Amino acid sequence: MHKRDVTPFRRAGRSHRTSVTCKIRRCSGAGEYLEDERQMASAMASMEALTGVYDGLKSRMSKTVDDFRANLLSVRTGRASVHMLDNIRVDYYGTETPVAQVAQVTTPEANLILVQPWEISLVGAIEKAIRTSGLGFNPMHDGKIIRVPIPPMTEDRRKEAVKSLAGVLEDHKTSIRNIRRDGNDTVKKAAREKLISADDEKRANEEIQQLTDTEIKRVEELFKAKEKEVLTL
Repeated sequence: MHKRDVTPFRRAGRSHRTSVTCKIRRCSGAGEYLEDERQMASAMASMEALTGVYDGLKSRMSKTVDDFRANLLSVRTGRASVHMLDNIRVDYYGTETPVAQVAQVTTPEANLILVQPWEISLVGAIEKAIRTSGLGFNPMHDGKIIRVPIPPMTEDRRKEAVKSLAGVLEDHKTSIRNIRRDGNDTVKKAAREKLISADDEKRANEEIQQLTDTEIKRVEELFKAKEKEVLTL
């Protein structure tokens, strides 16, 4: 998903809320969604005690979505991908290092990954790391290059991969909800210290919930798309 500008929308000579409402009425579909986000950001930004809170929460939630997207890339499907090795690490001078940082990883064929270490001494360690990764790969090497054939996935293996990914999805949804909790705590503290009104507190919490719902929907849609890809024979 492309990043969207959520800069508060203002127009000289009109109240800020009226300007945003008019903007929304002229839009539809994705445009309306964009302006709805902009309206939420502007509402919290208008509360001095909560300046920057919305943007901070959105940034943290977006990073969580990006992390989930990165996890999806490493999920095995029936077709070779360099990202299948993203979570595999090898000891490199005492530091656990991703394979992609110590070797060139390519996919010359739809069912084959080639790994060419920058240092020949790493061949054995990389092959062992791939073999014991739990991904079901059976790598081979000729002393310089490691070949990783990608066998067809059985139906059971596909279902197992989706089940594992569903667990990762729940972890990320929990992370997003924890960020929401942090935002709600900040709003509650501001209200308790009389820095915002009761109406502002209610509006801020509603906006935080809307943001949470939006980001959770993003990870759920990413999961559904990957699930379909994995289960497609």
